[in-house]
Amino acid sequence: MRIVELRSDTKTKPTLAMREAMFAAEVGDDVSGEDPTVNRLEELAAEMLGKEAALFVVSGTMGNLSCVLTHCRRGHEVILGEWAHIYWAEVAGAAALGGISYRPLPNQPDGTIEIAGIAEGIRPPDLHYAQTGLICLENSHNRMGGTVLSLDYMAEVRELADRHGIPVHLDGARLFNAAVYLDVAVAEVAAYADSVQICLSKGLGAPVGSVVAGTAEFVARARKVRKMLGGGMRQAGIIAAAGIVALEQHVDRLRVDHANARLLAEGMATISGLDIDPDAVQTNIVNVRMTHDGPTAVQFETEMAERGVLFNTISDTEVRMVTHLDVTRSDILWALEQMTGLQTGRKMQV
Repeated sequence: MRIVELRSDTKTKPTLAMREAMFAAEVGDDVSGEDPTVNRLEELAAEMLGKEAALFVVSGTMGNLSCVLTHCRRGHEVILGEWAHIYWAEVAGAAALGGISYRPLPNQPDGTIEIAGIAEGIRPPDLHYAQTGLICLENSHNRMGGTVLSLDYMAEVRELADRHGIPVHLDGARLFNAAVYLDVAVAEVAAYADSVQICLSKGLGAPVGSVVAGTAEFVARARKVRKMLGGGMRQAGIIAAAGIVALEQHVDRLRVDHANARLLAEGMATISGLDIDPDAVQTNIVNVRMTHDGPTAVQFETEMAERGVLFNTISDTEVRMVTHLDVTRSDILWALEQMTGLQTGRKMQV
């Protein structure tokens, strides 16, 4: 049976070019800084992000946690959105391992946190309060449907943070998707953050790994935190090689994923029982709601899986679909045919 994998862009398989690079990778002991392929990946990522230095980590969760633990001390508080990936999907790592608390604030539909809300959330210097140690942003925003924070908004947050002497961390798991949507160099987006984490294993297609970037001094301290978290790797050039291919070959092609996501949204907008605004789809994530006369989200997910179209339920009334390099335009058109057939059959039964 034909399968169209829309559950996540983490489901990508390494390309032939990645496999060949991994096979041929020159390696060494990365803990000692002796793996030339890892070093090259870190230098390339730092250059692309406009930062002094970068650090290869196992995952985005480890990258974000390394940054939070490097920025903050025990007893600090982190301001972030209530739907930030760091808050709802990273196992409360900063609290469990760093004694750091979270101050979740409402996310707007576009992924932003209202500037006034951030300002109000910053703790005053009172003996009774935790000290605000960090502001975290997410761009593009996973839970809010791949929405992109504008440069103007990020500049506003940066200006507010500077006035209070608070650093800014950017969860840029899909930062390249955001930069492609904004049609700017990724460094222009990263410029508003003191530290940034990018995933290589989502839309960029690498099998594993993320990168953290910031000043040389920050990255040196984050390297020690990475070691503490068990992230010190040895001959890691084997996987870093795929990350290099991802950064060199897969950034521009993200436009294809965005186009396929828009095609998917436009098609679903014509299907009864599904509620979606195609204009709200900015990158490669498509969130669609079930109407009151349509199936439940779980029912829709289950029935479509039986037809070979895989995606995830994210609430009782909403599902999420994510395009990536293993999903073609033909796959999208076929998936839409399956959805139309399912909904048509349901109406006939009624």
